[in-house]
Amino acid sequence: MKLTICELSYLNELISSCVNTITCMSLFKNQVKDEELKALLNTHFPIHVEDYNQKVEFVKNVDTASGKLNVPQLNTSIFSEDINETKSAEAVAVNTNATQLNDREIALSYFLTLKRAGKEYAIASMEATNPKLRQFLKDAYTMSCNHSYEVYEWMAKNNYYPIIVTTPEQTGNIASIYNPITLG
Repeated sequence: MKLTICELSYLNELISSCVNTITCMSLFKNQVKDEELKALLNTHFPIHVEDYNQKVEFVKNVDTASGKLNVPQLNTSIFSEDINETKSAEAVAVNTNATQLNDREIALSYFLTLKRAGKEYAIASMEATNPKLRQFLKDAYTMSCNHSYEVYEWMAKNNYYPIIVTTPEQTGNIASIYNPITLG
């Protein structure tokens, strides 16, 4: 089965995105100070390389591409319990003359990259006609989701990203708009 022009176009963009992610992660791994964040980057890095290699394989020879991505399980720690309080994040000091990134900047950059990549994977998977490529892109979306959750969790735990819990009034206001449907 050949690639459609749409699939090839998406793969080109996604491969370029991988080049950027892998390059930035290489820099991040050398600058990060926090051991937990470093461990996340080191765990995620080979999966991003595998993701890149799989996409290159699809472009070079779609018929022999395995389309199998090692999708990591979602690892959770602080969000496995019910969140009952709002935690404000520390104020951001924008670095307009950066020569080195701090851990917050590294985590935020990586987090935003994962979120954007996840959106691109979702869109590309919905338009893929090749079943093997479609499944691969869905797996890559899951990888981005799981990785971004772990980074978000680290940022929230370190007060670098806010956790804002709704009030009963806010939830009740939305809940009052909708009612279940009974078929039959």
